[in-house]
Amino acid sequence: MKVKSYVKGEWVDEGEEQDLISAVTGEPVAHMLKADLDYKGACEYARQQAGPKLRAMSIHERAFKIKFLAQYLLERKEEYYELSTHTGATRQDSWIDIEGGIGSMFTLSSKSRIELSDLPYHVEGSHERLSREGTFVGQHICVPRHGVAVHINAFNFPVWGMLEKLAPCIISGMPAIIKPSPTGSYLAYKVFKDMLESKQLPECAIQFIAADKPGDLLHHLNSQDFVSFTGSAETGQKLKAHPNIISNNVRFNLEADSLNCSILGCDVTPDMEEFDLFVNEVTEEMTVKTGQKCTAIRRTLVPKNQVKNVIDALKKRLEKTSIGDPAKKETKMGPLASATQAERFKEQVSSLLETTQLIYSNGNGRHEGVSFTGPKVLLCHKPLEVDEVHKVEAFGPMTTLMPYESNEEAIKLANKADGSLVGSLFTADDDIAREITLGCAPYHGRFMVVNRDCADESTGHGSPMPHLVHGGPGHAGGGEELGGARAVIHNMQRVALQGSPTTLKNITQQYIKGAETKEAETHPFQQYFEDLGVGEAKTSDTYTVTEEDIERFADLSGDKFYAHTDPEAAERSLFGEIVAHGYFVLSRAAGLFVHPDEGPVLLNYGLENLRFVAPVAPGDTIQAKLVVKSKKVRQKKAKDKFPFGIVYWDVEVTNKDDELVAEYTILTLIKRREILDMDIFEEDK
Repeated sequence: MKVKSYVKGEWVDEGEEQDLISAVTGEPVAHMLKADLDYKGACEYARQQAGPKLRAMSIHERAFKIKFLAQYLLERKEEYYELSTHTGATRQDSWIDIEGGIGSMFTLSSKSRIELSDLPYHVEGSHERLSREGTFVGQHICVPRHGVAVHINAFNFPVWGMLEKLAPCIISGMPAIIKPSPTGSYLAYKVFKDMLESKQLPECAIQFIAADKPGDLLHHLNSQDFVSFTGSAETGQKLKAHPNIISNNVRFNLEADSLNCSILGCDVTPDMEEFDLFVNEVTEEMTVKTGQKCTAIRRTLVPKNQVKNVIDALKKRLEKTSIGDPAKKETKMGPLASATQAERFKEQVSSLLETTQLIYSNGNGRHEGVSFTGPKVLLCHKPLEVDEVHKVEAFGPMTTLMPYESNEEAIKLANKADGSLVGSLFTADDDIAREITLGCAPYHGRFMVVNRDCADESTGHGSPMPHLVHGGPGHAGGGEELGGARAVIHNMQRVALQGSPTTLKNITQQYIKGAETKEAETHPFQQYFEDLGVGEAKTSDTYTVTEEDIERFADLSGDKFYAHTDPEAAERSLFGEIVAHGYFVLSRAAGLFVHPDEGPVLLNYGLENLRFVAPVAPGDTIQAKLVVKSKKVRQKKAKDKFPFGIVYWDVEVTNKDDELVAEYTILTLIKRREILDMDIFEEDK
């Protein structure tokens, strides 16, 4: 296999060949062609060719592209598994990388379609009223940046690292230039080739750089561009300090390897489930991916009186870790990713041994080859006094035990590394959980608390989930990625709009309270999804509420709260008289604006942001106004009889004095006339 660059829509077929070595056999598994690339041209090509094509799509259309791309890759996963063994990864290790990466694409696509606007940009939150009369308002929107995203990925997750960055980037409307680490780049290259062959993305949306270093790529970036780096803190800081990055204020996200910790609560004893869960987690994080995870547990914090018990339990578990060829089913831990990484690991462990004690260094079996090593457990007797164990990271199958004597000391130790991607705590005592979690939270990007109640379904200390943010302060880089729909927003530009409600409605294509509306000639519930326009309204007839209405609703609903049923008590209440149930007002308003005949409206899908603003008493007259607020297309599932979309309606209920008594948003499913390209695909499996 030849790993080549793909720049400006073409493969680069000439360049200096560099062997890419299998971590298992020590033999070449592929050859990388290092070419003299036109990085300036690559950036301009992305901005001028790909950017406009992506920005012409809505967020949902881009999200569907990612979903269908994930389905395409999932069908080819066995080819990736076969290649992945050469990186030193077992089947379990590769599952995290390959299916974890593809799964992130599915999740980010789904979250984006649920939470973000079905527009080329996202209308964020509610408008802000900026003036007394409401004629001047503000609205945040998030728009695609007119630049290119440069993704510089680490060697330890060639697939996940690429896909978890790429999915939200494309959904946001930005093209990407992908620069993987040479180590394992043959796996990233294979997945990249398949992405091109899927033809799901505009041809110019993604480019691939096969090189040791990114050359002068950073010289050609501007303020609309975005760099996302994963790797060592040292390398990341050098790139972040690039003169062009600083002078142009290029957005830079740094996710660095950190000295993450796991804490055994002082309440836990060897006879408790939490003790075994803790030992299993530490062992897993030492051996999965041969300890080459940015989230691995490097510092294991243990109550002083439990150190010996934890050491004995770790030794027992580690002795069962079979080391060898990762392609074999019985192998639990393969080699490090390369001979270079093995040498670095050896040097880092040697450095730590100057201030710690080696208490375990073995493993069950050994495979010949320079990249193989055994798991190592170190013990630091005075971790509050020794800085090295909180600064030096040995990137491989190891951890350092650190005894503590109080919760306060555990917090100090956990935070002494000055920022990490993740910390975890194993305790059965929620008071301890609260104290330690809140004490550690400012220094950690994620904090996992485990007990017997959640252990069976826990995803583990070292597993960043696409639903939650991934990143951390200080030594961990100070960056943030993932986080569901937030991952997309990270790639966009938030802008605060100001103007009249009508003008902002017309700009954003989403109704804003106070904006002009157009009364519908045909009842909105008798119109198809495509026919409804934002701002189209239906003002209902009026209805006068009676005492009998309130009594009947109390009997029907069983809600006989005194303010609705007891005149004497109601007189002493906040209202001073009997008032109608809020849910009666809601129900009667629906009766005023719905259309009784069969039509395109299928059902009421939900209700959001309900507020009862003012009371309604017997004799009060109410009226409802229904306005099309926004719309979303929904993919037709195989079980659906009709294609349909979701319409969000702004509802205001007023009294005879035109005072607001209730407001809310209702969601309805409404038939579409059109069958779209996205409707021909099967749903996620």
